[in-house]
Amino acid sequence: MGNEAICKVRFGKEESEGKALLETSEILFRGDFRLKIPFSTIKSAKAVDGELRLQTANGPAVFELGTGKAEKWREKILHPKSRIEKLGVKPRSKVSMLGEFDAEFLHEVGDLTKSVSKGKVNGDSECIFFAADSKDDFASLSKVAKSMQGAAALWIVYPKGQNHISENDVLAVGRKCGLKDVKVVGFSASHTALKFVIPLSHR
Repeated sequence: MGNEAICKVRFGKEESEGKALLETSEILFRGDFRLKIPFSTIKSAKAVDGELRLQTANGPAVFELGTGKAEKWREKILHPKSRIEKLGVKPRSKVSMLGEFDAEFLHEVGDLTKSVSKGKVNGDSECIFFAADSKDDFASLSKVAKSMQGAAALWIVYPKGQNHISENDVLAVGRKCGLKDVKVVGFSASHTALKFVIPLSHR
């Protein structure tokens, strides 16, 4: 995946190899020590000789990523995509929404397209957003999956860090419906979105 890397990191007097993760709004590192660097605390980001060099509120952090990846991560840190861009909603996209979503998200979608169906799936929808607060909400997913056509995307949006509904639960139900999981996006501070599509062989 383009947003994770096994690399060496230097931070202050510490140095370790481990896994670096480029998230929606922060960069994480897990090795002999751990780092969590929100983009908002990064004062400068440079890609030099294959190193991503970050000047943070707590001092410099250097990630040895290799030339191509260092440049890409620098670009993503300095110019992060908006949530709606990551979810793939384009101007005049046909969107269906099932369940309750926050007003801010509804506004973001409404700014791009007026073709929004709420409470039911239109057969020609390009993006379907399905809010799942618990596993009980999965009951209608099979019907939703069967209504999908072509390259339509189903985004299952669920709460983070909960025992009653986990990423594995969401992955399992999507695959049981015959869909393929292809992407994960940090939907909000409290929710994650997993993207499912019809496998190419079944379109």
